[in-house]
Amino acid sequence: MIAKSNGNGEATTNGVPSRAGRSKIVNVSLRPCGHLYHYLTNLDLKRGTRVLVESETGTCLATVEIEPREPAPTMDLSQLKPIIRVADERDLRIEGDNRELERTTQLLCLQKIRDRGLEMKLVGVEYAPDARKAVFYFIAENRVDFRDLVRDLASALRVRIEMRQIGARDEAKLNAGISSCGRELCCSAWLRDFEAITLKMAREQNLALNPSRLAGMCGRLKCCLRFEYATYLELKRGLPAVGKTVECVKGSGKVVSLDILKQMVMIQRADDGTMVQATLDDLVEKRP
Repeated sequence: MIAKSNGNGEATTNGVPSRAGRSKIVNVSLRPCGHLYHYLTNLDLKRGTRVLVESETGTCLATVEIEPREPAPTMDLSQLKPIIRVADERDLRIEGDNRELERTTQLLCLQKIRDRGLEMKLVGVEYAPDARKAVFYFIAENRVDFRDLVRDLASALRVRIEMRQIGARDEAKLNAGISSCGRELCCSAWLRDFEAITLKMAREQNLALNPSRLAGMCGRLKCCLRFEYATYLELKRGLPAVGKTVECVKGSGKVVSLDILKQMVMIQRADDGTMVQATLDDLVEKRP
């Protein structure tokens, strides 16, 4: 092994920053509210600082989301790349030029899609930092033969073309918008990664299974169904199940409904059939 210093003043072993060089770990995102990636650095970086990093698409701009910190002793640093440097005005100017190029390219692609009569919806365009490659994000219900479209775009733009099909949730994240709650969509405002959402989460929270109220702008189940799901499960563990017979100081009977957040149950008394509301403290015994 050969220990040396890289251009950032970091001690490296075979090109990888070593713990001896006191490199810290930092989390950056490549796009707003995007996935967080680990990098190494010994620079004093603050949240929001724009930096240059090496990604799968080449050298690109990223934003510091979690400031540098000491890595865990058990963390494998061998696969992590170092932050190249803090971005300067030239880097930011190039990024701005690429954003403008993406807007004009998107208009061109929309026209080509109409000319070809393709059953696909263009969502966005993203240029590589060196503007030698353009990625086109689209959604489609069925398989699309876009080979002719790629040839048209490559001929007009003189860059490498990549077509990438995405889902409805990704489309909502890219386009942003306002949800039915009156706030910006979680996926475009702060939610970095999508997780599975199921109807079971709505049932556990006693929500009406109304598709129009449970679906977000993407047409899929709202991501917010997951936010309180674990809390409802935890609170529900201490409550008797609906249909169970319980002993209660207000009168014994069967549980007919639950108020999970208030930790209360509605009991139909066995003696006269009347309904009484009881807390957990009112329950003296539960039996099957």
